[in-house]
Amino acid sequence: MSIWELLLAFVVVVLMLVALLANVLVLLCFLYSSDIRKQVPGLFILNLTFCNLLMAVSSMPLTLAGIIYKSQPAGDQVCHVVGFLETFLTTNSMLSMAALSIDRWIAVVFPLSYHSKMRFRDAALILGYTWLHSASFPIVAASLSWVGFHHLYASCTLYNKRPEDRTQFVIFTGVFHALSFLLSLVVLCFTYLKVLKVARFHCKRIDVITMQTLVLLVDIHPSVRERCLEEQRRRRQRATKKISTFIGTFILCFAPYVITRLVELSSVVHINSHWGIISKCLAYSKAVSDPFVYSLLRHQYKKTWKDIINKILKRSSINSSALAGESHSRNLPQLNE
Repeated sequence: MSIWELLLAFVVVVLMLVALLANVLVLLCFLYSSDIRKQVPGLFILNLTFCNLLMAVSSMPLTLAGIIYKSQPAGDQVCHVVGFLETFLTTNSMLSMAALSIDRWIAVVFPLSYHSKMRFRDAALILGYTWLHSASFPIVAASLSWVGFHHLYASCTLYNKRPEDRTQFVIFTGVFHALSFLLSLVVLCFTYLKVLKVARFHCKRIDVITMQTLVLLVDIHPSVRERCLEEQRRRRQRATKKISTFIGTFILCFAPYVITRLVELSSVVHINSHWGIISKCLAYSKAVSDPFVYSLLRHQYKKTWKDIINKILKRSSINSSALAGESHSRNLPQLNE
């Protein structure tokens, strides 16, 4: 193996381990906290978490083996199943992110009618659509034998080996990425830009009230005034940073892989195999970033993890105290003798 291949294999191992750990943490928070389970967006996050976990235990290990052995690491049946799952899970993850953005849009733009427009039944219907949408493309690909080991990406994925099917495969690939990546990106941009517009409007209203208050309080200490102005700046930047993170991570992780898949369809452009694997790793990195972007860095999940850690530490301290008391009681007869 070359240095590049060793480095790429190491990156896949790191992505696989971090994705497993982070998504398991999200799952534990969901199981532990009843407040998280009561929230409608929790269904979308749970679905996204399961997609990321399945990706980490199915597609990533075979890609790692493909990098190491430079050939198909398993039998055709296994490769077909993993390729089917990879297409299904990637599409499902994209649509789950779009569903989360729709939920945030309704919550921010229509706050008074949110509970009537986004109920658990509505979320279940949206998830049902994402599953049907995500399953339709790999079913068609599997029925036409367009799933197999692709050396350019060292993974089991969409792949056409028959030259006579090239035109159909090009059309299928274009429609697939248009109705998965592009559709999700359009929904993300539309909903989050609407959310940003409302957030900025509320920030302006708060800023006006704050400035009027500061003008009236002539005797206010300069340090307090400065803290209020600093909080204004942070408030304006907070929504922009969050929305930039949601859209930016989606584009950064998926766009290079999707563009590479589309450019690959052209016989004119030659794509380096190292870049193919790098673009695949970027797509895998979404399974690593999702737990932090959508869950673990939020206040509610942080509080849940603190409660879990405190409960574990308290239980361990109680056990250690009980063991210490038991050993002390055993030593008392020996001292009396």
